[in-house]
This record gives sequence, C-alpha cells and structure tokens, in this order.
Amino acid sequence: MTVIWTQDGIVEKDPWTQGAEDAPKLLPLAEALKHAQDNAPFGVVLQPADDVRTLAPILDRVAIIALTFPAFSDGRAFSQGMLLRERLGYQGEMRAVGTILLDQVPLMLRTGFDSFEVEHAPTIKRLVEKRLPGIDLHYQPAADHTDAGPSYSWRRTAILNG
Repeated sequence: MTVIWTQDGIVEKDPWTQGAEDAPKLLPLAEALKHAQDNAPFGVVLQPADDVRTLAPILDRVAIIALTFPAFSDGRAFSQGMLLRERLGYQGEMRAVGTILLDQVPLMLRTGFDSFEVEHAPTIKRLVEKRLPGIDLHYQPAADHTDAGPSYSWRRTAILNG
C-alpha cells in the first residue's frame, strides 16, 4: 500500500496519484521542459542525476516536483531539494518518492519537502501516529527555517545568495 503523507496527515485524494485521464501529470524532466508551454497544471519527477537548474526557466509553472530516492543510502535528492528551495526559490510542493523510511523524514522536512509517497508499512504507521524521530534544536541552516539553538562562532554558517 502506498500513501501520501504531509505534516497534516494522510492525503486521501491526491490529484497527482489518482491516475484519472484528466488528472494533472507528473512528467519526467525532458517531457516537462516540452510541456511547459501548455496551460494545464503539471509536475516534474526528477531522478538523482537530473540537474535541477534545468528547471529554472519554467519553475514558476511547475505545481509539484517529485524528487526520487532510489535507495536509503542515496541522498542526492536532499541536495536537489536544497538547491530548489534555497538557490532557485521554488515555492511549490516538493515530494519525496521512492525508498522513504522514517529516519529520513525529519531531515527531508528540514530540506524543504512537503509531502512523502511512502510504501514502508512501519514508516506509515509511525507517520499516522505523528511519531517522528528527531532533534529539537538545530544549528545548521535549513529550508524549513526552524528556530536555531544557541549560536557557535566556530560552526559553519550559511550565506544565502539571492
């Protein structure tokens, strides 16, 4: 069973996964670049090796970007997510798809993910119960702009270029 989860809970009727003929489409990067001239809403599915900067000219027309995690040990989509949020200023929905396990979800939230396509039954159970693992205080910069803990001059800080 696959569910879509957000911080508000399980999404019952997700327009991107219903599969109806008139439903909006999640397109691979190459197709999305061609589809950008259409007025119909569309989303993009990015693979780990895709360059997110390719989306910059059409980013304002993309309703959702699904970033793929092909394995628990492949974290390239974390970097893609931060690039989309911090450097390219993407404000739309960002979804994690693929191999999504509970331990990754708090980090995904910090890097700007809004929704998660989850198949792993124990992860679904914990998400439904809103039992996320994590640390309450953070000193690293993040896309979710969580309040930071005490500052330390010797630790790395981020300088955001607009």
